[in-house]
Amino acid sequence: MNLANRITMVRIMLIPLLMVVLQPYPQWLADKWTVFHHLNEYGLYYGAVLFLLTAATDKLDGYVARKYNMVTNLGKLLDPLADKLLITVALIMLVHIDLVSSWVAVIIIGREIVITAIRIVASSMGIALAADKLGKLKMVLQVAAITAVLLSGDIGQYLSPLPVDRLLMGAAVLLTIYSGWNYIQMNYKRLQLNL
Repeated sequence: MNLANRITMVRIMLIPLLMVVLQPYPQWLADKWTVFHHLNEYGLYYGAVLFLLTAATDKLDGYVARKYNMVTNLGKLLDPLADKLLITVALIMLVHIDLVSSWVAVIIIGREIVITAIRIVASSMGIALAADKLGKLKMVLQVAAITAVLLSGDIGQYLSPLPVDRLLMGAAVLLTIYSGWNYIQMNYKRLQLNL
């Protein structure tokens, strides 16, 4: 396994840690163990740092793969999978702790399932459908929105009087829908010709 793929694997292995720091622990456990009390108090901030660090490795593994000619089929499979897992787990945890509405998570995760299904069908026809610029911009906006939600507590009030987390999440949802629709339209004719 080359360096770029190892970086991607580290990104995937950090995702369960994100679940651990964002999990709200019961009071009896927090009273008994200081670490759980600490995570209940500061878990969102640890989650924001961990989420950003994990998301940043996406750029790093891509850079390493291209610069050192380490692009592999395994990397092409793992890299988008790691992105989808990170966003999906973060959204599910935010719904679990009541910081994001479930419909937001359903739209964003649903879009990823639909686009992945289209790519699988295309792949079975021997067609490689690459991510487009809107898809990459959507990922950046989702990362920004999730980070803003994680920091929306006490620290968020000091940074801005505006509901930045809600504005970014709303923009992320709209771009998620639009980029998905655009991707389907863009590739519909290519797929139809091969049916």
